[in-house]
Amino acid sequence: MLMSYKHLLETENHWVTRKGKAFLSDRVVLHGKDLHNELGDYDWIHLYLYAILGRDPGENVAKMLNYYWVSSSYADASIWPNHVTALAGTVRSTPSLALMAGLSISEASIYGRRPEVRALDFFYRAGRWCDNGGQLTDFVDQEKSKGRILYGYGRPLAKSDERVSYTLEKARELGLAGGRFLQMAMDAHKHLQEKHGYSMNIAAVHAGLAADMGFTCQEYQLILSPGFVTGMAPCYQDARDRPEGSFFPVRCSSIEYGGPAKREWAPDTETPQN
Repeated sequence: MLMSYKHLLETENHWVTRKGKAFLSDRVVLHGKDLHNELGDYDWIHLYLYAILGRDPGENVAKMLNYYWVSSSYADASIWPNHVTALAGTVRSTPSLALMAGLSISEASIYGRRPEVRALDFFYRAGRWCDNGGQLTDFVDQEKSKGRILYGYGRPLAKSDERVSYTLEKARELGLAGGRFLQMAMDAHKHLQEKHGYSMNIAAVHAGLAADMGFTCQEYQLILSPGFVTGMAPCYQDARDRPEGSFFPVRCSSIEYGGPAKREWAPDTETPQN
């Protein structure tokens, strides 16, 4: 099939969108509503959800997502990604660069955004399996037998997750605890605990609730992406306000090297000659 550049010409001088537009000196539009006149009373998290979803998800959904952020705002510089933000502070980086560096690594393979999105995908696939007549326990066992990580179950460095009980209590308070996928998360936990001794971490609860609230995986990732930033800011300040380079310095004698005693270096044939 021949490649066409027609789509490039169509957007060379203008961008057609239904998302938003700033008519400077007049008005600003976001998903068809005037930002200042119609959306000005929204809380920031509520507006953020509206911007992503293109619709108002409702006050209780906004409060639930707000609690996701609140409950994970750990101002502990010894944990990732706060560690990176503190390192930026100790070398006197700017706040924006420090926070962006921390957020950029919050999509790790074992914590943060990537496992949470994969947990959401797990529940959607489990739901389809059950809709086709399968049993949830069989789906869970099949996933494990394929060597797939069951995101939301087990937790690195800890046996339990202190956020789970508080998040479930908040969901009950907001009338969001009775959904199918949250119950599925609880049932999967019961099975995995009995069979393998796994605990449940917050990713399973968050994802179960998110599935009940109807978010796509992409929407969910966008919603969660800035979520750790509140815990990062104090870590940056703490390291910035102390002597430069004093955040967890490592002395040479503390480095354990297990490689060859002497390394042969090949000559650099590409080095320019004077």
